[in-house]
Amino acid sequence: MKGILGKKLGMTQVFKEDGTLVPVTVIESNGMKVVQIKTEGKEGYNSVQVGFGDIKDKNVNKPKKGHFSKAQVENKRKLKEFKIDNPDDFEIGQEVKVDIFEEGEIVDVEGISKGKGFQGNIKRHNQSRGPETHGSKYHRAVGSMGASAHPARVFKTKKLPGHMGHEKVTVKNLEIVKIDLEKNLLLVKGAVPGPKKGTVVVKKK
Repeated sequence: MKGILGKKLGMTQVFKEDGTLVPVTVIESNGMKVVQIKTEGKEGYNSVQVGFGDIKDKNVNKPKKGHFSKAQVENKRKLKEFKIDNPDDFEIGQEVKVDIFEEGEIVDVEGISKGKGFQGNIKRHNQSRGPETHGSKYHRAVGSMGASAHPARVFKTKKLPGHMGHEKVTVKNLEIVKIDLEKNLLLVKGAVPGPKKGTVVVKKK
């Protein structure tokens, strides 16, 4: 198993044995269960599909209800597939916990970043503003769009105002500082994308 789904609980700080203070993000992974096992003989590759997160029965469509009832697993909000080497190591309905990781291991954390809505160039692309005095009427506008007669259009790579945030972000090479097996918690060094209670994917390198 190369990864788990978890819920970001927030940030705190812990002390290492040598007295070093380390900022950490707390990730909880309760109730992640195997929903389907795919094998090379049937599907052409080996993987395990897991479900994570509670959801009300009325919010699940019929195809997914059938999928969960076939596996005899309660309805889950998220489904995620991880490639594995040996499908025989897993059973349908098995709960996967944080003990697949070890303290000191290096992982990648993937999540959906906080949405910022529609933003201008200064916030979205970190551009500078224009002069504020001496008759200037150019303060926070976009700036030059390029040539006029030729090519007579705006290139696709032009940085413009638009929707900011709410996109998939992966933070790489984060250290697992501590594992709490009783509460099923991972303490990962540094910040991870997304808001509190957001779903993240923790993957081994």
